Amino acid sequence: MSRNRKTTTRLATALRAFAAASIVLMPGVSQAGARRAQQPSQPNAVITNTPIEHLVVIFQENVSFDHYFATYPYALNPPGEPKFTAKDDTPGVNGLGKLVNGNPSGILLTGNPNFNNTANGSSAKNPFRLDRSEAATCDQDHGYTDEQKAFDLGLMDLFPLTVGVGNCNGFDYGMGTALVMGYFDGNTTTALWNYAQHFAMSDNSYGTTFGPSTPGLMNLVSGQTGGVTTGKNNLAGSVVGTTVVGDPDPVGDVCSNPTRAQVQMGGKNIGDLLNAQNISWGSFMDGFDLTIVNNNGTTGCKRSSDAAPSNGAPFTADYIPHHSFFNYWASTSNLSHARPNVNVPPSQYGMSGDGANHNYDIHDFFDALNAGNLPAVSFLKAPANQDGHAGYSSPLLEQPFIVQTINTIQRSPFWGSTAIVVMYDDSDGWYDHQMSAIVNPSASVADALSGAGVCGNGTPLKDGNGNIIQARCGYGPRLPLLVISPYAKRNYVDHTLTDQSSVLRFIEDNWGTGRIGGGSYDALAGPIDNMFDFDDDPRLKPVILNPWSGLVIDHGN
Repeated sequence: MSRNRKTTTRLATALRAFAAASIVLMPGVSQAGARRAQQPSQPNAVITNTPIEHLVVIFQENVSFDHYFATYPYALNPPGEPKFTAKDDTPGVNGLGKLVNGNPSGILLTGNPNFNNTANGSSAKNPFRLDRSEAATCDQDHGYTDEQKAFDLGLMDLFPLTVGVGNCNGFDYGMGTALVMGYFDGNTTTALWNYAQHFAMSDNSYGTTFGPSTPGLMNLVSGQTGGVTTGKNNLAGSVVGTTVVGDPDPVGDVCSNPTRAQVQMGGKNIGDLLNAQNISWGSFMDGFDLTIVNNNGTTGCKRSSDAAPSNGAPFTADYIPHHSFFNYWASTSNLSHARPNVNVPPSQYGMSGDGANHNYDIHDFFDALNAGNLPAVSFLKAPANQDGHAGYSSPLLEQPFIVQTINTIQRSPFWGSTAIVVMYDDSDGWYDHQMSAIVNPSASVADALSGAGVCGNGTPLKDGNGNIIQARCGYGPRLPLLVISPYAKRNYVDHTLTDQSSVLRFIEDNWGTGRIGGGSYDALAGPIDNMFDFDDDPRLKPVILNPWSGLVIDHGN
């Protein structure tokens, strides 16, 4: 289907400038001379425990592993769509099956438990391929409780009944609640499949807990959804006890919905640990700069961009408060969205004391990069219409953001010391066949995996005072995880058990910050180290993709 690909913020201008050359040039510097001589300077130099000196986390929205990689590396390749042909040495994944002469093969594709469970009624369907023309879809149910019900004691067979969402402006394609069983292949998620071909991916990584976006981002940066210290408005459905299970906005964010549930968190996050070591870091979220006016005339908290047609409206807000990485903690917040002080240039973004408290717009990330500055740790959030979230975004809308961002970093002088992680905040409820390991149980009114009020067995993690923290049952649904780096293993599928807080653990270990503590999942997290090869040469070279087709246009591997 057609898409309006016109980006409406400074991000588009910055990315076009980067795409025009293989390296960002300062005035008067030749490209050849820059390649020979440019040595990027950092606000501070720190010693890392691996060759990775810069970690960039591209945190996208609402995709299960099977939703994007169900038949990897087998794509249907219909005429007129970007063609994906796997390398001969491509390893298999724990997916739904494969295609044989274009036909689904494997019991999970032809005799799925959701098809066989009559409780799903007329929506009892096998998984099915969503075509590139069907990229815009309805948003599915991804509540903490309903996702556990879909898992059905580990049988993974109640997705249409419990988390499937039917018609939304016609974008269920006649499948009703069975839409939840749909998946894309490498003709639509082409860029991600090509990154998997050239770098490393995991087929055994999970949401740290069940539930939607806010628990996902909290688990990424703190490993903790417990510890609400302040709540506003009706918290039902968003908070159980002092644990976040829904999508409340941050208390005090000038863009927070005044009638929506709002919370503030206690405890620490990775920003606190990095600050304690004077290590540069930043949260870069599109829409955070309230001074920008988009081409459609929107500005402030109402800045918006073209949405997927399944949204039911032509635009969707660029900034979503309940996606804000660090505004839930007083120590790392920028609730007024203050801009960096005028005397602080982009070459210094990421350090403390610039007035923005490490919270920036996404254009600031590229401004800093253009100024020769890449913070040690960067968390990136696309404008909402490009974050992949079903309903207002799509895989075709998110692909240009992911590809242009990665192309830009690969063309920069920092590529040789950088790891880019592409990961997702939750599954959106989309079907995935793999039952997760329950490493942290819970027994709260919101739990339902093992029966009413129960999720798993044993004693949950405790806070710093020795109190059990309920309503954090995990791991939740399986999610995509890719590592793009010169140090990534090539065309590699990692089976190590990991979760969102595994990236938190990597930051802690690589920069020697210590652990969050207080019941954080970082104490349980499996390492992502097996996705890297820090010993052998030569290192992997950049793989430049076409942002629209996702096909490789230049690579050195």
